[in-house]
Amino acid sequence: MYNHEKRTITTDRLMLRPFECSDAQRVYEFCNNYNIYKSTLTLPYPYPLECALSWIQTHEDHFNDNKLYEFAISDKRTNELYGAIALSNNQIHKNGELAYWIGEEYWGKGYATEGAKAIIEFAFVEKHYHKVYARYFASNPGSGRVMQKVGMVREGVLLQHVYKEDKFEDLIYYGIVNTGV
Repeated sequence: MYNHEKRTITTDRLMLRPFECSDAQRVYEFCNNYNIYKSTLTLPYPYPLECALSWIQTHEDHFNDNKLYEFAISDKRTNELYGAIALSNNQIHKNGELAYWIGEEYWGKGYATEGAKAIIEFAFVEKHYHKVYARYFASNPGSGRVMQKVGMVREGVLLQHVYKEDKFEDLIYYGIVNTGV
């Protein structure tokens, strides 16, 4: 359920909420991790604390400009931070890209899946998107399983599309269309 005033989305276990500057230390701890870096497209490694702060400081403008909706994935009771989830907004085409990362210590607990389901509902119900898409490295099949669990379908592969860690990586694309429109 989306709360317009607080810009939060609640699920059974999670609160997707705006990041706060006080989250920067935890973001830094999560993202300054080689295993997170190697499965994400744009995170630098090493990941400095200043990167976390500057990233968080862009969120409000992105949200207000309807360019990108970035949320902290947190426990709805304790507010403990688990990761991040975002949705871009391509207004002309009525679609957006879903992206997420979860702190390694929280992998396998279903937080990415639960957050992704909520973001897709937000996209379709609140923002009236026609489609949500996502992509992942072939070397990170766990992210693909998240996409499958939320009802996305495989749309294609961009072969050897990204050069990372001295090798080329395939990008696998998934999408889901809003059939309620």
